[in-house]
Amino acid sequence: MKSKLIFATSLLAATMLSGTAMSRVIDFKIESTGPAIEGTSFGEVGAYERIDAIATIAVKPDDPANAGIVGLDKAPRDKHGDVVFTSEVSILRPSDENSRSPFLFYEVPNRGRNLSFMLLNASHSSAVPTKPEDAGDGFLLSQGDTIVWNGWQPFLGEKLLNVTLPVEKGVTGISREQKIFDKPGETGTLKLTYPAADLDPAKAKITVRVNDTDEATTPKDLSFKYVSENEVEITRPASMPAGAIYEFIYPAKDAVPAGLSMAGIRDVVSFLRGNPGHEAKNPLSGIEHTVGMGISQSGRLMRDIIYQGFNADEQGNKVFDGAMIHIAGSRKTYSNYAFAQQGRYSRQHEDHDYQGDQFPFTYVSMTDPVSGETDGILDTCEASETCPVIMQSDTSTEFWQARAYLLSTSPDGKALTMPDNVRLYFIEGTQHFSLLGAKPAAKDPAANLNNPLSVTPVLRALYEDMKDWVAEGVEPPASRYPSVANGTLVTPAKLNFPTISGKATTPKFNKLQVMDYSVQPPARGAAYPELVPALDVDGNELGGVELPRLAAPLGTYTGWNPRAEGFAAGELYTTQGSFFAFPATVAEGDNRTPLSDRYADKAAYQAAVKAAAEDLVDDRLMRAEDVDQVVDLAGKDYDALH
Repeated sequence: MKSKLIFATSLLAATMLSGTAMSRVIDFKIESTGPAIEGTSFGEVGAYERIDAIATIAVKPDDPANAGIVGLDKAPRDKHGDVVFTSEVSILRPSDENSRSPFLFYEVPNRGRNLSFMLLNASHSSAVPTKPEDAGDGFLLSQGDTIVWNGWQPFLGEKLLNVTLPVEKGVTGISREQKIFDKPGETGTLKLTYPAADLDPAKAKITVRVNDTDEATTPKDLSFKYVSENEVEITRPASMPAGAIYEFIYPAKDAVPAGLSMAGIRDVVSFLRGNPGHEAKNPLSGIEHTVGMGISQSGRLMRDIIYQGFNADEQGNKVFDGAMIHIAGSRKTYSNYAFAQQGRYSRQHEDHDYQGDQFPFTYVSMTDPVSGETDGILDTCEASETCPVIMQSDTSTEFWQARAYLLSTSPDGKALTMPDNVRLYFIEGTQHFSLLGAKPAAKDPAANLNNPLSVTPVLRALYEDMKDWVAEGVEPPASRYPSVANGTLVTPAKLNFPTISGKATTPKFNKLQVMDYSVQPPARGAAYPELVPALDVDGNELGGVELPRLAAPLGTYTGWNPRAEGFAAGELYTTQGSFFAFPATVAEGDNRTPLSDRYADKAAYQAAVKAAAEDLVDDRLMRAEDVDQVVDLAGKDYDALH
């Protein structure tokens, strides 16, 4: 935390120094241009064109504004004293200049992938679109906005958007990997994020445990061997089931200053929106507003970009006017650290103790009664007057796995009032990620069917609300987020989950503790409280935005799903939710009202869904154009249960 505070002070001082060059895009090499998505036309906007490029970015490591980038001082410099790195960039924009809106929509890629089209466009592809089906129903494209992605995470595959970061000279250190094998087997392979600095097995340590709270041990039949400096083969003990947690601690080399990832996003967006201070020729023009979106890992990074001061560019200009942060909960990322692993994030069973989930949690500056630290996500951008307007939306999963209650509630249980530039939206009864039109399905090692509810109808409306907020100053809908003030946040022990199959379920919670990362494995300290959304009689959640298919439910929808027998049973399975269909008629062992007593027929059910959808349209939390689609999908769900 200390390095971030130094960075914030340095950034404010640096941005007040005229002519100070912190970092900038020095080259923008266009690799290819041409028609996008096979020339498909999108409404009145028409066809799009695609630009693929390599951005070269130069950073001055001695500039006070970059003082917080861990490892930057050890990176190689060019003849000008700059640290130089490259990032892959993909751009979609309307072919007709007259059809282009003044908006640049930027998505922080998730592990090099495009998730915005999956949630906003109802696409089933995570690629930068090449075929018409990749574009889904074209919602984003019909806006006429320029759409941009650029690589920020290193070590990804060739087909993904990458960043190439310099290796820190002569740096070695201790790195920690975890691996869960969710299939039986005598051996398993672990690929190392960073190569081993020493292949002597005595210099490394391996342990295993079934559950996160168990003591980590090294049974006699647990062993490992280096296949190469980048790969380890683990011989698994016979006593350990699938789902056990293997932890490998070893001496590593070739660290990179991963905090440069945020500088790369900052500078590419600053460059493309036309801010001064860059040396390359900008292929875009007419951009007046920028909206950044981050989903899951990328939402956590967007919180870090704001928190660590990267929403101010080298001249002190704002980078993102608006930020849409989806399914991040109270977490940030494991990015600006030595030997960072940006894909890791804490869950109740998987990767529980990795960096990126410590205080501060919310957009209100405060003193944390548990850690004793004082901070806030917006402290740095408020000091430099570069804060964006922010919408953060979360699902049920973020309350169970990402302690999302800490956005709206202080650790000592007080309800918080968000700043005027922040809105919080909880989309009730949804799991971390589910596509529009998804069906309940079984997936090992999860014990229950997954949750099919999609947040797409709400996110589309929020995107249009965000654009109005940024361009016109039109206030978006008020926050809808669980709170202790109205009783919609409670401890897990106070939940009254209905009886299903003869039993009531109380799932586990991803417990948060103050961590000491100066030792490996990290040491756990004082614990934070546990709060989750309250439930109605059906076991469905309260306190947020109620989707039409939750207002007229066909079952109980949760953001958690336990692991099945043989896979560390009872632990939460990553970010999956559950669906428990209502019984068709009165059923023994199920105290929920059966479907037959809820809806006279399919038409009555669809009428209830339509009424709920129209209420959301009135509240600007759903688009009128999406009502028929939602009603149609609900009808298909009803048919499937009958």
